[in-house]
Amino acid sequence: MSRVYWSFVAGLLLMGTGAAGDDQLHLASPPEVRSRNRIASLELHATATADGRDTFSYQGRNIAPVIRLFPGDTLRIDYVNDLPVHTKESCAISPCTDMTNLHFHGLEISPQAPQDNVIDMMAMPGETLHYVVEIPADHPPGLFWYHTHPHGESHRQALDGMSGAIVIEGMDRYAPEVRNLREQVLVVRGESIENAPDAAALLRRVEAQAPSCGSEPDEIGRIFTVNGKVRLTIGINPGERQFWRIVNASADRYIDLQLDGGKFEVVALDGMPLAYHNRKNPTMIAEHVLVPPAGRLEAIVTGPAEITRTSLRTRCVNTGPDGDANPAMVLADVRLGSSTQETQQRSNRDLRHAEYKQIDLRAFEASSPDFVATFTEDKNGFYINGQKYTPDSAPMTRVRVGTYQHWRILNKTRELHPMHIHQLHFLAYTENGVPLEHPVWLDTVNVPVEGSVDVIMDFTNPVIKGMSLFHCHLLNHEDKGMMAKILFE
Repeated sequence: MSRVYWSFVAGLLLMGTGAAGDDQLHLASPPEVRSRNRIASLELHATATADGRDTFSYQGRNIAPVIRLFPGDTLRIDYVNDLPVHTKESCAISPCTDMTNLHFHGLEISPQAPQDNVIDMMAMPGETLHYVVEIPADHPPGLFWYHTHPHGESHRQALDGMSGAIVIEGMDRYAPEVRNLREQVLVVRGESIENAPDAAALLRRVEAQAPSCGSEPDEIGRIFTVNGKVRLTIGINPGERQFWRIVNASADRYIDLQLDGGKFEVVALDGMPLAYHNRKNPTMIAEHVLVPPAGRLEAIVTGPAEITRTSLRTRCVNTGPDGDANPAMVLADVRLGSSTQETQQRSNRDLRHAEYKQIDLRAFEASSPDFVATFTEDKNGFYINGQKYTPDSAPMTRVRVGTYQHWRILNKTRELHPMHIHQLHFLAYTENGVPLEHPVWLDTVNVPVEGSVDVIMDFTNPVIKGMSLFHCHLLNHEDKGMMAKILFE
C-alpha cells in the first residue's frame, strides 16, 4: 500500500476513537443487499484505488456489501473486472495479470459454472463474469463470505481487502434466543503495514504487543481492521445481549477472539449451527475462540453491567517456529450505553421448523482413513502429497456423491496450516490422535504444527457434483502450490 494511503489512515487513527459519535457507530456496518421475490441481484466491480490497491466497488463506493439470502433464494452477480492491465503489485506467480473471480466460501452449492467454479470462471481486465448461485432450499443458515480466488493472485487480492460477508437467514430456527437480538456483522481483515510511514503509531493505536507466545519473536507486519476500520467502536447497552457474526477474512493471519470481561455463547461455527448436528447442545460457552483464516464465529455476547473499558481483542497466537507473527492487539472498542436495542425484524422471516442431521459416525471414526492429505513445504514452495497445484492438474482424489469419508490431514511442517475444502462441511473429531472433547462441524480446520487432524467428510449433498478444490487457507501457501483438485462424481 502506498505511503499516501497510510498517511491518511495514520491521521485518522491519531485523532482517536474515544469521542466517537453516532455517525461512526452507524458506519460500523457495511451496506446490505437483500433478496426480493427470492432473488438478490447486484453489480460488483473489481477496481484499483488511487494508491494502487485492488478493491471491490459497489454502487460507486470502495466497499463490499453484506449479502443476505434465505434458503431457496437465487443470487445473481455481474462481476466486472475494471482492474488495470498492468499492475505494480507483486504476486506469488509472476507476472501479475490482474485476473479475478469469486468464491462463495462455505456455501453448499454446485462447483460448476455459473455457480462456485473458481477453476474455469476467470475474468481478465475488461471482462465480466455472470454468477447465478442457487441456494438449496435445505441449506443451513449461518455466516459465509465471498472473496476472490485467482490462483497465484489470491493472497494479494485478499490482503487488499477483496472480501465480504454472506448471511443465510434462519439462525433463529436453531437458536431461538437470537431472534430479537441486535445483530453485528464484523468482517476482520489483516492489512499490511510494511509500507506505512508511521507503522509504530499504528501498532500503538491497536495496542499491539510484541509476539510472546511463540519461540521466535518476529516483526509485526499486519494490523487488523474490522469492517474496514482500525479499532472500530461497537455500541451495546449494559446487560444487553447481542448476536455477533464474525468472519476472519484475513489472507494469512489467525485471530484468537476474546471479549474483555465477557464470554461467547457460541451458536455456530463456519456457518454451521451447533444444533444442526447436535440438537441437545445448541450452544457452548467459551472465554476465547481461535478463528483461523476463513473461519467464522457466531455468538451471543452480553454488555457489561457497569460502564467499564471493554474491548474485543485477539490474543497472541503461536503459529509455530516457521510461522508468521500473530501478536495480541485490540480489534474494536465496545462502547456502553450507545445501542438503540431495536428488534431487527425480517420482512420474510423463515418460519419453517428446524431440520436436523444427526448421524451415527462412530464406525467412520474408528476406520482407517479413506484419504490422507500431507502438507509439506520447502524453499521452492508448498505441497500436498508432494505435489504442487497447477491449473491443469488432474484431480488428486475422486469421491462418490452420497457417501461419507474419513480423511486425515498431516502437517509435516513447522507452522500452522488451516485446511479448507470447497462446497461442504466436515466433522473434526481428533487432533494428534486424541479425540476432541467437543467435536465440531467446520469448513476450515486448523492443523497443528507437525501434527494431524482427523475429519469425517460429508459428501452426501446431491447438488455438489463436478471438479472442486481443497487447500491451505494461508493464501500465500495456496498461491505457491498447497492446493489440490477433488472430483465429486
